[in-house]
Amino acid sequence: MPALIFDCDGVLADTERDGHLPAFNAAFEEFGLPVRWSDEEYAEKVKVGGGKERMRTLLTPDFVAAAGLPTDPAALEEQVAAWHRRKTEIYTGIIRGGDIPPRPGVHRLAAEAYEAGWTLAVASTSAEVSVRSVLELAMGPELAAHFSVFAGDVVQRKKPAPDIYAFAVHRLGVDPAHVVAIEDSRNGMLSALGAGLTCAVTTSAYTRQEDFTGASLVVTSLGDPPPEETVARVLSDPLGTHPGPWVVLADLAALLTAGGETGSSTASAPSAAGPPGSAPPGPDPRSH
Repeated sequence: MPALIFDCDGVLADTERDGHLPAFNAAFEEFGLPVRWSDEEYAEKVKVGGGKERMRTLLTPDFVAAAGLPTDPAALEEQVAAWHRRKTEIYTGIIRGGDIPPRPGVHRLAAEAYEAGWTLAVASTSAEVSVRSVLELAMGPELAAHFSVFAGDVVQRKKPAPDIYAFAVHRLGVDPAHVVAIEDSRNGMLSALGAGLTCAVTTSAYTRQEDFTGASLVVTSLGDPPPEETVARVLSDPLGTHPGPWVVLADLAALLTAGGETGSSTASAPSAAGPPGSAPPGPDPRSH
């Protein structure tokens, strides 16, 4: 049977601007760090996969000195880990507060896929606790229980490397040719394509201007019928699947069929970091 794999942040909910950014800044304030990321600055930071990796971009010699941080690499890494643990606690509290709504269509499409017997999963660079909190928000406890979750700390390299998707496909025991990944960013798209998957993109707050060459479908959202009445505007439809005002499971199945007939949607896609299907052994706790 086919599989449907969702990214988390920006796909299940638009969590970056109203979830991760305030959580980072609140953690910085609690630790007395001389930095607060603006919306414009964070728009660049989201291009860095993983929360600890984003925090590490701060660690210039001048910042380390100004913040009174240790210069020993091991001690500095422990400090970053502490910042990130607290940031994750703050973030999950924001999600559980219910102020960030799920994105249109994600629950509807996942429920349709489940009823049709598709395998469901989430593959994300975020920490597992963060992913599960957003998954339950978007899907509800009953449907969320049918998802496999593959979070960024189970592989060493983050998106755009294909590792997280290759790991997910291997663990699920599915054929990459029968998998549709739903992404919102170029890095995520490259990761999915690098693992040999078909990728549909639903753009989010920080990714609307990114280059999605290689995606099989690009829409503004998955959309929902009345009473929600959120229309999915098609931005790119290179395979000619012509979805309606909201994306349905038949549209995703058509992407798989059309992609197979044209020799795979990854053929002309920009290459991701690392070889397709690679998944280095051993966990790496770096996460969103």
